[in-house]
Amino acid sequence: MGFRLYWRWLSKPKRTGRPKVPLEVRELIRRMSRENSTWGVPRIKDELALLGNEVAESTIRKYRIRSSKPPSQTWRSFLNNHANDIAAIDFFTVPRFTFRVLYCFIVLRHDRRTIVHFNVTEHPTAAWTAQQIIEAFPFDEAPKYLIRDRDGIYGNQVRSRIKHLGIMEVVTSPRSPWQNPFAERVIGSIRRECLDHVIVLNEAHLIRILSEYIDYYHTVRPHQSLDHNAPFPRIIESPDNGRVVAEPILGGLHHRYRRAA
Repeated sequence: MGFRLYWRWLSKPKRTGRPKVPLEVRELIRRMSRENSTWGVPRIKDELALLGNEVAESTIRKYRIRSSKPPSQTWRSFLNNHANDIAAIDFFTVPRFTFRVLYCFIVLRHDRRTIVHFNVTEHPTAAWTAQQIIEAFPFDEAPKYLIRDRDGIYGNQVRSRIKHLGIMEVVTSPRSPWQNPFAERVIGSIRRECLDHVIVLNEAHLIRILSEYIDYYHTVRPHQSLDHNAPFPRIIESPDNGRVVAEPILGGLHHRYRRAA
């Protein structure tokens, strides 16, 4: 009886195990998680895919260097209808190191999540806001709909400029930021991935910081809603193109990875 059991055990096909992850990829996972404290598993997975390495999220969780910081919250609400024809505007505040507040105004196109315009001021007015809308939308590039909240700064002067551009306003309900999800999402990303990690000195300093981050946001940072690519799509680079090099962004807060021939 013992011989038969032993023979059955010998006759069973042996498991070969999972293929090993190359050392280069393991080191790259650790490097990305170490150099970019705000990146989660999906962000690292997207970056690896753009460098020609298809890696499962479970593998990234196994090899990444874990941070003590909690993961960023995700925003689940999104708007799909008429994405090509919609833009959104919103203000957010940024405190200076002297605790005086700066106001940042952004204009976001829904289709490719592009920030088509931004500006900063210490004293926002209706005239200043109306001028930002004119600068954001030349006559041949104006969207069909513009989503905004009920902030009192959007008075007659602003509404007149919007109407003059042939844009239809979509005003959100009171105390309902979820009705303007894309703008709220991008503002959250700007805070978590940039402004929460720097000290703003003055208006010109904030403009420089936001300019560099927005360039990174457009050309480097993958978005889940954009097939895990950037608003200005990146080309997937094959491992045959050479080793991976890193270019620091915002003083090393983020990095761009590319293949060096």
